[in-house]
Order: sequence, then C-alpha cells, then structure tokens
Amino acid sequence: MTSTGIRLHAPAPGWSIAADVVVVGSGVAGLTAALRCEAAGLDTVVVTKARLDDGSTRWAQGGVAAALGEGDTPEQHLDDTLVAGAGLCDEEAVRILVTEGPDAVRRLIDTGAHFDESSEGGLALTREGGHHRRRIAHAGGDATGAEISRALVEAVRARGLRTIENALVLDLLTDADGRTAGVSLHVMGEGQHDGVGAVHAPTVVLATGGMGQVFSATTNPSVSTGDGVALALRAGAEVSDLEFVQFHPTVLFLGPDAEGQQPLVSEAVRGEGAHLVDADGVRFMVGQHELAELAPRDIVAKGILRRMLEQDAEHMFLDARHFGAEMWEQRFPTILAACRAHGIDPVTDPIPIAPAAHYASGGVRTDAHGRTTVPGLYACGEVACTGVHGANRLASNSLLEGLVYAERIAADIARERSESGLHARVPQPVPYSEQPAHPLLAPETRFAIQRIMSEGAGVLRSAESLARAADQLEQLHAEARGALDENGKTAEPGVDTWEATNLLCVARVLVAAARLREETRGCHWREDRPERDDTHWRRHIVVRLNPDRTPTVDTTATAHFPPTRTEASAPRRPQEQ
Repeated sequence: MTSTGIRLHAPAPGWSIAADVVVVGSGVAGLTAALRCEAAGLDTVVVTKARLDDGSTRWAQGGVAAALGEGDTPEQHLDDTLVAGAGLCDEEAVRILVTEGPDAVRRLIDTGAHFDESSEGGLALTREGGHHRRRIAHAGGDATGAEISRALVEAVRARGLRTIENALVLDLLTDADGRTAGVSLHVMGEGQHDGVGAVHAPTVVLATGGMGQVFSATTNPSVSTGDGVALALRAGAEVSDLEFVQFHPTVLFLGPDAEGQQPLVSEAVRGEGAHLVDADGVRFMVGQHELAELAPRDIVAKGILRRMLEQDAEHMFLDARHFGAEMWEQRFPTILAACRAHGIDPVTDPIPIAPAAHYASGGVRTDAHGRTTVPGLYACGEVACTGVHGANRLASNSLLEGLVYAERIAADIARERSESGLHARVPQPVPYSEQPAHPLLAPETRFAIQRIMSEGAGVLRSAESLARAADQLEQLHAEARGALDENGKTAEPGVDTWEATNLLCVARVLVAAARLREETRGCHWREDRPERDDTHWRRHIVVRLNPDRTPTVDTTATAHFPPTRTEASAPRRPQEQ
C-alpha cells in the first residue's frame, strides 16, 4: 500500500522529534494505547488537538458496557450487540469485545477510575437502549467520561509521557516504500513547539475520535472534524461503513437554527424509566418495539422522526418528572445543570428533544489488532471501523471498544518490536511550494458543508436528497479546484482551512457510500428504500481515495471484511459511483 500522494497544503516542518510510537488523540482509546505502549518500554508521544483532557471521552454521560453483573454473560452482551448492529457486525470482533471487556474495565479501575457503587458495595449497573441486562457501569451519575478521562490523564502525567497539546495533525509521513514514518502537525502557539513540525516514528496510532461536525447539529465537540479519517484516506488507507452515522435520539432541542455542539440527554435517563412523549403526553414508542423507549438507537430515532413528521412538530419530549428532584440531583446532575442552563427544569417540565449526529459506526478499516491497510498505521476508538458496531452501535459499547482495542494495539506493537524490532524510518520530505498541489477551502465553507449534510444526508435520506448533497459538495470542491488551476489561488494554510478541507473530504466519502447503499439498515435510513435487503446489501462498503481526491467505492463480497495488509487481499466487487 502506498500513499495517494495527497497532502494538505502547509509549510514544511520547522522542527521534529523522534519516538517509537506516536498516538494521535487523548480520549479513552488514545490514552489507553499510550499507557500500554509506554508500559511495554516503547518511547511514546501523545499528540492531541486541544488539551489532554479535552477528548470526546469526557462528554460521554451514560457509561461503559461490560458483562460485570450477576447473571450476565459475555454471550448475552454479544447477542445484544449483534442485534443492534443489524446484520453487519463482525462476530469475531464483537466476541473479542465482550470477552476481553470485563477485565479491561477492571484494569481501568486499577488505573484509578472510580465508578459508582451500589448499596451492597459492588458496581452500580444500569440499562440503556438495546441491552437486556443491567451492564452499564457509570461514574458521578452521568459523568462517566469525565471520570475516565481524569483517571487516564493523571496516569499519563504520572508516567511522564511526552505530550504535544493544541496540535492538529496534518498528514501521515511515509518512507520510500509507503510505510509509516510519523506525522506532520501544526501546534497552535502553545508549549515547547509552535507552527508546523513533525514527529518521526515507525508506528502511528490514530485515536482522533469522530466527525460529528460534518453536520449542523451534533453532540460532538467542535474539534471533531474527521481529521483522522481524512488523514488516513490521503495516506491510501481504506475506510468502511461511513454511511452509518448514529443520530442520538435524545439531544436537548435548542431551536431549529441551533448549530454546533448540542447538550446530550443520556440514554441512561430512559434506562432509569423516563418516557418519550409527544406534546399531548402520548408515549408513542409503546407498541413500536418490545423494549419501547429502550429499543436500539436507530429505532428510537426513527420513531421520534416519524412522530415529528406526522404532527409537523420540531421536537418531541422526554418526560422524567416522576424521578423527583433528589434522583435528578444525584443520578443525573450534569444533565440537570445543562437543562436548567437553557431554561428547562426536568424536575417540573418534560425535556424538548430531537435527534442529532452523535457517533460514527464506520471509520478507518482495521483488523482485530487495530492494523489498517497502511503498514505501521493503527486506528482505534471512534475513528476506526473494527466491525464491532456494524450498522448501529449498541449504547455504551464505544468506551469499551476504545479500551479493548487500544490494549490489543499496544500488545501488537510490542510483539512486533520483540520479533523484528521497531526500526525508525526516514520519511520522504514533506513537499512545500507557494503553489499547492491541492486546494484548501475557506473557513466559511465549513458551515456550507454542515448545511448540505444535515439537509441531504441526515437522519432521513433518499436518492434525491443524497444526489443533491453530492452535487453541492462537488461544486464546493470544483470551485476550489478551479480557483487554484485558473489563477493559482487557494485559502491560506491554517487550522480553520485545514478543518474545512478535512470535513469536505469526509462528507464526500460519506455521501458516496450512502448513495450506494440502496436499503434501510441500522442508522442508515433511506426513505425511498425503506426495507432491509440482506440479499444484496448484507455487506460492507469500502472506500479509498484516488490521487485526484475522488473516492473509489467498492463493496465486500459478503458480510465479512476482506483481510487488511497482513494477509492476501480478498476480491471485492467494484461498483459504479
């Protein structure tokens, strides 16, 4: 596998450092991978886009799912995950998750994470959508992610790992054979390094989180601009299942024009007995699924959207007034504070909610050890597609996936080092000229992309809406390309233009995959193709980027992923775009 030769236009690196491993991202996946690599004796550097404790993990409210309760088993957890994944989970990947998960959570506790305990002294476990057992461990009521982040950040600092904060990673560096040789990055005026630089390393672990900012309304923080997926595509890696974007059913509705990060109302609120109702107080999920409000997220999101369309309403309501003030204050203090900050008191009023972009079930394609199709490049967490989530992630499986697969990545890197040594590779020089090879997009393009994606590729999709979105995205690309070709002009290199360019890359690939999948499955809902079609579409969509930045879109022959770079390639069936 060799690079496509595409790189973001940026100044040549003005400084560099060397390491055995560079981990990009500081959520549960990135910091777990970094700690395990460091424990194996590997010189490890952590690069993160904001501060060390600003990863997406800290926003996770619900908890981490694992078969830790009495009577629960990994097999039951596996069954619930496979059902939620709507026929596209990789069963072996899920089996790894659920069997290695309980011990991974225990190791997290040993690292210093404190989970809420029951009155009997064990873990206080709750339920969320799609789970038939109480298996969600939580911390601080609804502040699980913040506690996990705190514990991991403290461990990283106690171990003295090298960290580079406020740094946007630009591109993968490769050697003459196309193998990983580090990353280029831009540090935003903070710390020891500033401006564009490089970390030279034979191994790179992508743990950059999601891409929710490709939509107007999302639960993701502002830094979630798909940088890892875009970097991997430019480096020649394959991505898979990008059409499966999970829209969280219950996000605090702040008005029809609200943009950016929206407050999440955790699934755990429904797990504790809150009801979804319309303006008349009718529980519309009853009778739609055996689990009613606790059905898998795609079913709940669709149920909410259907009711909104039927009643021409902008939102529905989540009613938990029966919890009482004490339960709200003790179990859900973060959500209570967020609602009250926006003028809503859940103790006395139903909460207005609507679905918003939440989690990418697809991403950079990996094997069971986190290896991508580019030698030396690994991926874990939300940026990765391990096959665990299939067409729809089961609630609270994401933190567990980050833990389990980060540990597997570290073990694989350590094994490779012991068997053959991790040899530093000389990266090919980063090209820089005043005349860029590819255009950068103006910062304001970000908002145009978000509007296009929300209107054409949101919860409800159709051939018509997706074709319109594809045309509008192509026009943005063509205008930038034309301006560069005709008069040599492009946007100035900088964080805003690099993020906008990454968002357009990810958006084009997502829409290309969504247009190809002519069925409704999991969180991919096609109005014009309302039925699930296992005969033709129980398979994955795999995308690579061509040197001209157009995507090549293939499907797998079956529901099984083709092998990654470690084995002979399996045949795929090409599809017309």
